[in-house]
Amino acid sequence: MGNKKTVIVMASSRSKGETRKIVDFVLENSDFDLIDISGKNIGYFDYDYKNKDDDFIPICADIAENYDHIIFATPVYWYIMSAPMKAFFDRLYDLFTTHKDIGRKWKGKTMSVLSCGEDKFVVDGFLMAFKETAKYMTMNYGTEAHGWIENDEVPDAVKELLNGFINKVNS
Repeated sequence: MGNKKTVIVMASSRSKGETRKIVDFVLENSDFDLIDISGKNIGYFDYDYKNKDDDFIPICADIAENYDHIIFATPVYWYIMSAPMKAFFDRLYDLFTTHKDIGRKWKGKTMSVLSCGEDKFVVDGFLMAFKETAKYMTMNYGTEAHGWIENDEVPDAVKELLNGFINKVNS
């Protein structure tokens, strides 16, 4: 399965911040695509579906049609994913209610996680939302990597970790 098409879905409060440095390293060393949802219009989940005309469904349809592996890239804010990523994850429920046709196409895809933070590790529980969402959506959970920035650069230890991550995603 080395030829699967992979997309990084990045959500951060700063599109050009430290998470982007980690993502850029991965992009430079892979053939993955990028969707930065930080600048997109993605409303919060609501039961009245008031956000039906925002960017969420077109992004999910694009992913459903064109990718086998989805890497969710987020900074770690207060021990959890960023607010834009959380809004995206909450909206995944739309794929079970109003857009089941798109939701069905996510079944069997693989989800992985790329995170960035000041600590050199993620706390217990950080990955739970990703792993449980993959399970709920009948997706495969792939792998994860956590990086950090030192002196405004990706340090060698993180580059090594990210190269291993890329290899796992491609295997």
